[in-house]
Formats: sequence, C-alpha cells, structure tokens
Amino acid sequence: MAPYEALYGRRCRTPVCWDEVGERKLLGPEIVQITTNKVHIIRERLKAAQSRQKSYADNRRRDLEFQVGDHVFLRISPWKGVMRFGKKGKLSPRYIGPFEILERIGKTAYRLALPPSLSRIHNVFHVSTLKKYMPDPSHVLDFQPIQLKDNLSYEEEAIEIVDMKDQVLRSKTIPLVKVLWKNHALEEATWEREDNMKIRYPHLFQDMN
Repeated sequence: MAPYEALYGRRCRTPVCWDEVGERKLLGPEIVQITTNKVHIIRERLKAAQSRQKSYADNRRRDLEFQVGDHVFLRISPWKGVMRFGKKGKLSPRYIGPFEILERIGKTAYRLALPPSLSRIHNVFHVSTLKKYMPDPSHVLDFQPIQLKDNLSYEEEAIEIVDMKDQVLRSKTIPLVKVLWKNHALEEATWEREDNMKIRYPHLFQDMN
C-alpha cells in the first residue's frame, strides 16, 4: 500500500493518487494528462529552486586559506552568565586579536602566536574560527585580556539596565529588563528576567533607585 494509506488507514483522494473511497472509478485520460503535466511543472520548479539555493550557497562558501606570517582574528563565544530554561544564554560571537599565524596544520587548521594571558589555551585552531586581518597603520588595536575557557567561551558581564517591561502571559506577568553587556553594543542588549538579574547583578538595580 502507499505510505499515506499505511499512515492514515485510508486511500489518498488527491488527483496525484487517483483512488476514491468506495466504488472504484476509472478516470478519463484527460485528468491523467493534466495531473501528469502538473507533476512535471512542480518537479521543474523544485529543481530550479534547489539550483538557485545551491548557487547562493556556493557563492558564500569559500575555502579560506592563510599564509604563515598573516595576522588573523580569533572568534570567541560570550555567555550571559544567567540561566534561562536551565541553560546559560549565549551572546553574538566576537573576535579578539589579531594574532600571527606560526604554522599551518593540515588543510584546515593553523597554529597561532597567543599572548601569555592565553597560554593555557591550545594554540591550534580550525579555519572556521579565524578571520583575516588586513594591516593598517591607522588602526589602534587594544587587546583586553579575557579569561577564556578551553572551548573558546567566556562569561560576559552585565554593566547596565537600559529598559524595563512586563511580559503579560495568559496566567501571569513576568517582569523583564533590557541588559547591556560589557563588550557589546547597545543594539546587542538582551531582555532577561528581572528576578534572575537581581540575584546575579543586584548592584545594577541599586544604581536605578
């Protein structure tokens, strides 16, 4: 039997599966031809859409390669440090550096020259975590030491409450606060539960009084 019939216990009644419930009827060749043409059009449009999406992906999917002596930024993952549904919230990734490439390891990994503050981090990184830096004498680079974990993540710090609101649900109301994080712009501020933030950052609410 067809998968539809096995799942729902009855025959499919669409023109594609021309089986009717009850007395079996033979449909004329005209409906068969129309259905066949529709299926052909659908397949052609699906094929065109898949080809278009593949072309978009291929344009963005570039194999990154660096040379020894190049300078690159290293992508790290900031975490909010507050719990939501039993998990810590994650902020948008940021880059630190630049660091010099000392050696190429295989086809997709590179060894970097890390500062002493990151000496406990293994200095070989996958190419997906790197971003090329184009040297410019006018750039003023200020590397701030960060306590990174082995998985290239660190706990971010909330520095200001910029807004407040109440989220009204069907059976209760949840007070929320909009939090600005230390190494992120105002556009990256996130809404957090007020009770969780008061436990972890009580001094931010004292400044509001």
